[in-house]
Amino acid sequence: MSSVAASELVLQPNGSVYHLGLFPEELAERIILVGDPARADMVASFFDKIMVKKENREIFSRTGVYKGKEITVISTGMGPDNIDIVVNELDVLANFDLKKREIKPTLKNLTLVRIGTSGALQPDIPVGSFIFSSYAVGLDGVLHFYANSEKVRELDIEKAIKEHTAWPAEWPAPYVVKANEELLLRLCKDHFSGITVTAGGFYGPQGRELRLPVRHPFFNQLISTFQWNNLRCTNYEMETSALYGLSKMMGHKTCTACVAIANRMRGEFLTDYKPFVKNLITYVLENI
Repeated sequence: MSSVAASELVLQPNGSVYHLGLFPEELAERIILVGDPARADMVASFFDKIMVKKENREIFSRTGVYKGKEITVISTGMGPDNIDIVVNELDVLANFDLKKREIKPTLKNLTLVRIGTSGALQPDIPVGSFIFSSYAVGLDGVLHFYANSEKVRELDIEKAIKEHTAWPAEWPAPYVVKANEELLLRLCKDHFSGITVTAGGFYGPQGRELRLPVRHPFFNQLISTFQWNNLRCTNYEMETSALYGLSKMMGHKTCTACVAIANRMRGEFLTDYKPFVKNLITYVLENI
């Protein structure tokens, strides 16, 4: 087995992975991903004890114990580009010998749960609701840079979305990936679930117009009416498509749980959403 070049598997001078700044022994197999660094500390505040506390750029990592379960929480920052970094480096920590720069002969499967916020795309989903992502639709194009991504993608849904929404030729082709079924069933229970739309930005890519007009002004209305096997497009956010796609290709279990802090169809925004996020955190900690 050949080793990976230093320019490709980048490490810090102390031997930790480049962006996360972690060593393999500092990572739990159950991992919670959040966007906001402050939310990493919010999650860790529920731990019974904290063994690892590290920070590098916007990536804050805390590993601790919650009711006997060892859990790592990591802030990713915003966007699918950051997810590309974090998921790849988590896999490196789990499945590479960093000294030899080689893939280990026996691979480890991680459990990754994203806790985030999102905008509901259905008028009947109240702000403050929990939404679990059964599928993710990527508007970002990240997965198209990886060979054989079609093996984990839902190609029929991709085709149907393009037809239903009059997909602009200038946009990257959508990609669709399913959540881990066992993890989704364990977490979702009686909460909202459906198809999450992942955008590569917050304003134009999610159809918000301030001073700049968007290219496809009717996209939100069209995507909100799309259905597949009785599942609707429930919400917009910015990380789940890359998380689901990369993790599935690597063999890791993933699920996203978001608080709806806005309802895009009704023009509503929940200003004080932190109590709802805290409730979602405790819910995930109990069930992960």
